[in-house]
Amino acid sequence: MLLGISAWTGRPVVEPVGRPEQARDWAYPARVEARLDQPLNRGLWLVKWLLLIPHLVVLVVLWAMFLVLTTAAAVAIVITGHYPRAIFDFNVGVLRWTWRVAYYGYYALGTDRYPPFTMEPAGYPATFEVAYPERVPRALVFLAWPLASPHLVLLVILVGVPLAFGATPLVLGGLVSALTLVAGALLLARGRYPRDLFDLIVGLDRWAFRVVVYLALMTDEYPPLRLDSGGSEPVAVRPRPVRGRRRTPA
Repeated sequence: MLLGISAWTGRPVVEPVGRPEQARDWAYPARVEARLDQPLNRGLWLVKWLLLIPHLVVLVVLWAMFLVLTTAAAVAIVITGHYPRAIFDFNVGVLRWTWRVAYYGYYALGTDRYPPFTMEPAGYPATFEVAYPERVPRALVFLAWPLASPHLVLLVILVGVPLAFGATPLVLGGLVSALTLVAGALLLARGRYPRDLFDLIVGLDRWAFRVVVYLALMTDEYPPLRLDSGGSEPVAVRPRPVRGRRRTPA
């Protein structure tokens, strides 16, 4: 019901006042995109859990650093109103690495190309970026988690408890993993990944990563209660100014 109420099929209308210039035309200050690689190997997804072990070991360490550095960034925001750029770039890299692993693994199964061991952009079918905010409101440090509580309820449903609360994609859980396993079964039986199912899964993953970005204080823009499905982010359109009605002379 919650997903049905929040689903949106049109382009999001945003007022980009206060946004970083880089994100003026983005649907949200974080961009989560993916390209479905076709054809996919029918049975490779059955052993990807084994192939991903080296990545998961690294991600455990990176996420521990992510949590510590995000706490340090919160202190810096309270004192200065700015998110330290070095910490911001590191956290973006961790989330980028996580998205690649999730996309290759059991939160999408959208490619057979093995994820690179890097936090930098690398031409991978799954891409992630966040626009750096010039300033972050100090109050966000104290209000982000309470304000995001409706999203957290949804995230537990969508991706399970571990990923919803900042853990790496170590444990399967939630609606996204269930849909991904359905996609894997269809791939095994029919040799193709249904495009509509892919669009839905990536849209749900996008929702989850937007909320994580907000909770990590990397943007003060509240995540939209809207399902932006598909591999590409929608292009935002600016609202048209409302013109006053002309008065007809008596």
